[in-house]
Amino acid sequence: MSASGPILLVEDDPNDVELTLTALEDYHLANDVVVAGDGAEALDYLYRRGAFASRANGGPAVMLLDLNLPKVNGLEVLQQVKADESLRMIPVVVLTSSSEERDMVASYRLGVSAFVVKPVDFRDFVDTIRELGVLRALREAKERANLAKAQEALRRSEAYSAEAQKLSHTGSFGWEVSSGKIYWSEETFRIFECDVSIEPTLDLILQRTHPEDRALVREVLDHVTHARKDFDVEHRLLMPDGSVRYLRVVGRLSVNESGSLECVGAVADITERERAELKMRQMHAELAHMTRVMTVGEMTASIAHEISQPLAAIVTNGNAGLRWLSADSPDLEQTSQAIRRIIRDGKRASEVVSRTGALFKKAPAMQEPLEINEVIQEVLTLTQNEVQGNGVLLRTRLASDLPLVMGDRVQLQQVILNLILNAIQAMDGVTEGSRELELISEKAYPSRRESKAENSEKTDLASARCTEVLITARDSGPGFDSENIDRLFNAFYTTKPHGLGMGLSISRSIIEAHGGRLWAKANSPRGAVFQFALPTRAADSAS
Repeated sequence: MSASGPILLVEDDPNDVELTLTALEDYHLANDVVVAGDGAEALDYLYRRGAFASRANGGPAVMLLDLNLPKVNGLEVLQQVKADESLRMIPVVVLTSSSEERDMVASYRLGVSAFVVKPVDFRDFVDTIRELGVLRALREAKERANLAKAQEALRRSEAYSAEAQKLSHTGSFGWEVSSGKIYWSEETFRIFECDVSIEPTLDLILQRTHPEDRALVREVLDHVTHARKDFDVEHRLLMPDGSVRYLRVVGRLSVNESGSLECVGAVADITERERAELKMRQMHAELAHMTRVMTVGEMTASIAHEISQPLAAIVTNGNAGLRWLSADSPDLEQTSQAIRRIIRDGKRASEVVSRTGALFKKAPAMQEPLEINEVIQEVLTLTQNEVQGNGVLLRTRLASDLPLVMGDRVQLQQVILNLILNAIQAMDGVTEGSRELELISEKAYPSRRESKAENSEKTDLASARCTEVLITARDSGPGFDSENIDRLFNAFYTTKPHGLGMGLSISRSIIEAHGGRLWAKANSPRGAVFQFALPTRAADSAS
């Protein structure tokens, strides 16, 4: 018997059909009834013939059968049903107006579940089928049908879920924290490259975890066990073939009915995303290097001047030393001073070459403790001739007690160099008034509540902790339209006739990669102000 089939009512009398449907309707079964008007039609339904050829596979859950039927009578239908291996398990209830004993005996011999004689009113019919257990059979049949539908829906849902997990590279897991029992979806097994026959354990997870990330994973597991808090963590797996896989694991905790802690979560394979981000970082580094080379290339004349000055001094001091040594009475003191000046100027030229070479050098970023004022001074050495040659008055106000910042020296030099050259080029067309460039370094504090009381304000200043270093480049050029301020940092946006529009975009990316911020605003009465803030070494370590 098919657990998902309907009730098959085989009856040629419309009044009896209505009576039976009324009885079934009270028990919410009337919607699951197929009516056959004669025995031949009933057989067509059972064997999926004629009008029923396209119906779904499976037999009815139960058959209510009249014996006095046209074409093929009820006993013949019953005999064919019970003789068929695929149909004999269908429960059959005979509803007939025949009170002949031979019909009852023949019916029971063929294996009917109940024999009900018509006419019978609604109450008698319900009482009869209740006594015979037929109503329970009908209800059970419907429950089996509903269960089968639910199971099919669940199977389909699981299939869709498994395919969705496969497509998105996201698996699921369950973890009974108290017992340590872990459940994985098929996709999670695939991500960890483990056979589904292997029972997942915490030891297995740690074994697959990259050695450099095991401490992090242990910390997360301990935090879940003791603090009972949700988690969201990214770590790596070291696969058996030596490859590395990147994961993001998210878990949500709950307490079940027995009071035990449970965790349900998702495991996402983000290896492709990490590779794409790495490739993008490499492309960004390439672009930053190209821009840096082009910027330094524009300063060739200034750099040559910075090198030629100490080289000329070296030649002059060398000639003077030779003259003092060639005299009848060699002046060793003067010669010694000349040699010292040669060494000094040689070091100066070497520093210029070294700093220029660092900007040209293509090397990975290196985070190290830096004194930002030293970085600024190194850039000022390279741009000194550029500043003087363009008639720019340079002022510096560099705080002497700045905390260290963590950063890459060359990248930060590139940002400062770009801001200085931008300011010089912006003031190139200034014909009235002076061309002024001011560089400022200072401590930056977290926002403080304004206090009307002067002593309270002093107390706030004294107790506030410096968390950032702020660098400001202020010029007296033409400035920029306020409506374009947001576009200044867009790639390929430029106000220069021959500019690429990449300098500020790359500078902002560099500062943000250092955990800082870069922004612009108008200067008063004219010009532009560019500022960037970098977290101090202590603040960066704390975060």
